[in-house]
Amino acid sequence: MAETYDVIIIGSGPGGYVTAVRSAQLGFRTAIVEREHLGGICLNWGCIPTKALLRSAEILHFAEHARNYGLKLDGTVSADVKAVVERSRGVSARLNGGVGFLMKKNKVDVIWGEAKLSKPGEIVVSKPQKKPMEPQHPVPKNTKGEGTYTAKHIIVATGARPRALPGIEPDGKLIWTYFEAMVPKELPKSLLVMGSGAIGIEFASFYRTLGVDVTVVELMPQVMPVEDAEVSKFAQKQFEKQGMKIILEAKVTKVEKAANSVTATVEKKDGKVEKITADRMISAVGVQGNIENLGLEAHGVKTERGCIVTDGYGRTNVPGIYAIGDVAGPPMLAHKAEHEGVICIEKIAGVPGVHALDRSMIPGCTYCNPQVASVGLTEAKAKAEGYDIRVGRFQFTANGKAIALGEDQGFIKTIFDRKTGQLLGAHMIGAEVTELIQGFVVAMNLETTEEELMHTVFPHPTLSEMMKESVLDAYGRALNA
Repeated sequence: MAETYDVIIIGSGPGGYVTAVRSAQLGFRTAIVEREHLGGICLNWGCIPTKALLRSAEILHFAEHARNYGLKLDGTVSADVKAVVERSRGVSARLNGGVGFLMKKNKVDVIWGEAKLSKPGEIVVSKPQKKPMEPQHPVPKNTKGEGTYTAKHIIVATGARPRALPGIEPDGKLIWTYFEAMVPKELPKSLLVMGSGAIGIEFASFYRTLGVDVTVVELMPQVMPVEDAEVSKFAQKQFEKQGMKIILEAKVTKVEKAANSVTATVEKKDGKVEKITADRMISAVGVQGNIENLGLEAHGVKTERGCIVTDGYGRTNVPGIYAIGDVAGPPMLAHKAEHEGVICIEKIAGVPGVHALDRSMIPGCTYCNPQVASVGLTEAKAKAEGYDIRVGRFQFTANGKAIALGEDQGFIKTIFDRKTGQLLGAHMIGAEVTELIQGFVVAMNLETTEEELMHTVFPHPTLSEMMKESVLDAYGRALNA
């Protein structure tokens, strides 16, 4: 006999497990289905372990430049790749256990296996067909397993996986996805990165800092294509100063494999062809939703471009079936998935005042060196949408805290509607901007005007002072530039 719940969530990534916690808080009998790792890709193979890797690279960078801070280090400093990877995996394991604790604390049942919609309000859970990536975490105790389960509300939160280009499919040895790039057994001497989005550029930054000869090939006219053009241009200069080679408006058309290297044929916009040989190659050309083998087609759930179509509340075109996170489309970010999941379950519960997800105010962060963070419209998009704008900028070179930190390269850019003073967008590059961007996100959500931002007192000395100075600059009132 099928076990019955109020809510079943398929997938335990950031969107799935946060939704499960909120569901339980709202009084629903809740279960979550997971086939591989509690915490999903983000916690185990994405957001968290990559930041651990990048932190190791950052420490190495500071150690190599210790003299800039008046310090002497005896002997040489180098990366122990095995230890770096072990630390990263340890961070993931700790948080994986944390998700298990949250499920137990909130009385959310964990069903271990692979779920498929069998009929409206029912799923069948079977043994996972996909072998978990190594190293894997142990299956939590006290979990349920294969069988049939029913629920009035079924939320799909199955995430996404690396996209593969025909003829250039990753093989796990010479052509990597982010999975293999995260756990190298040894450092390659040279690396070719195909794609300069957040995933590609973070790995490019990590490996370059560890001394690898890195080349990045990007199809679009600028590195980090979704960012403001001014930020992208500055980022490219910084990357190239670090020794990274970047080829724009080019594509990899062919890859030839040798015993321990690859040779990529790179075709440029002007028709010229260049062959690049590297020890390893990372394919970072985006991700696609995990919509297969869920029974969506049989139930008439609408999909588009590899993702499930939803409204602003996570509802699909089929009553009782919902989708959140990466599988529900871009932006494919963990924090978007979490917020989307809370909106979805609160709408189901009838919580008053629930608002549809506003994708225009979702921040994006890239943890390369230098860091990049943004929210809202770029300058080009604001103009394209017909806004008459004011633009303010403030450089790290004029900020006391940045100079004291030895991190004086970067800037903060703000874009306002000239008529209303509405903050349309904010774009940052430099030290710790991924921590600063939330200030502008809060401001945008509160519909704060330039006048209110200019009258806000920012602490000194901090990097955050540059946020206010950028606003002041947009109105010709900058005090320290």
